[in-house]
Amino acid sequence: MSLQALYDQLGEAPLASGEVAIVGAGPGDPGLLTLRALYLLSQADCLVYDRLVSPEVLALAPKAAQRFYVGKAARCHALTQEETNQLLVRLAVTGKRVVRLKGGDPFIFGRGGEEAEMLVDNQVPFRVVPGITSAQGCSAYAGFPLTHRDHAQGVTFVTGHARADGSLDLDWRSLASRRHTLVFYMGLTNAELIRRELLANGLPADQPVALIERGTTREQRRVITRLGQLPETIQAEGLKPPTLIVVGEVVSLAGRLDMDAVAEAVA
Repeated sequence: MSLQALYDQLGEAPLASGEVAIVGAGPGDPGLLTLRALYLLSQADCLVYDRLVSPEVLALAPKAAQRFYVGKAARCHALTQEETNQLLVRLAVTGKRVVRLKGGDPFIFGRGGEEAEMLVDNQVPFRVVPGITSAQGCSAYAGFPLTHRDHAQGVTFVTGHARADGSLDLDWRSLASRRHTLVFYMGLTNAELIRRELLANGLPADQPVALIERGTTREQRRVITRLGQLPETIQAEGLKPPTLIVVGEVVSLAGRLDMDAVAEAVA
C-alpha cells in the first residue's frame, strides 16, 4: 500500500490556508511520528518548531517550507512564549498553512494548551495531533515499562522545572509512594531537591532510578542508579539536557527487557 493510500484511509482533511496544526513530533526517532503528523507536516508552508524536535523529523518537512525556530533552553529562549503565540497568529492570518511542531506530545509539558487558547482568542482555525510523549518512548527504548502488575500500579508525569525562587511546588508526600513510577521532565538541574524531598517523604535510598539522555535517538544514553546517589551519578556521568529521570521499581526490569540485549541473546 502506498503512503498516499494510507493518508486517504485517515480521512483527514488537508491543511487549509490560514490553519494551524499543533503537532506532536514524538521523542526523537522519526519512526515514532504518527501518520497524521506526517500527512500534515508534508503540507506545511511554515514550520514553527522547538529545540527537542529531531533533525530527522525536520527533514521530513517540505524543503520550501519557511522554518521558524522557537526553542527554549535554560535561560536561553529564542522567543518568549507570548512571542511564539503571536507568531502563530501572524502567520495564519496571512493565509499560511502552519505546522507547530513540538517534541513529544504538545499537551504534556509542551504549552500546546496555551497556544491553542491564543488561536481560539484570535479566531484562528486549528487542529491538534497527539504525539508519543518522551516518558513513553524513552522508557520503552531504555528497556522497561512504566507500569507493571508486579512493580507499579500507576505512573505520574512531573515537571522538574523549578520556579524563579528555586522551589518545586509539588505534593511530595503523594509522589513518594511505593509501587508507583515517577517521570521527571526537565529535572536534571534540580536532582538534589528531587532526591531530598522523595527521601524525606518515605522513598528508600535504594529506589531504582533511570536517567535517559536523548532518548529514542542515535545518541541515547541510559544510566541506572539509585535515588540516594542521583545527583552524584548525574555529575559523574556528565549527563546533559534533555534527560528524563524515571524513579520506580520498574527500572529494575531494564536489564531483563532491554531490546538490544534480548536481540543479541537470541542471535
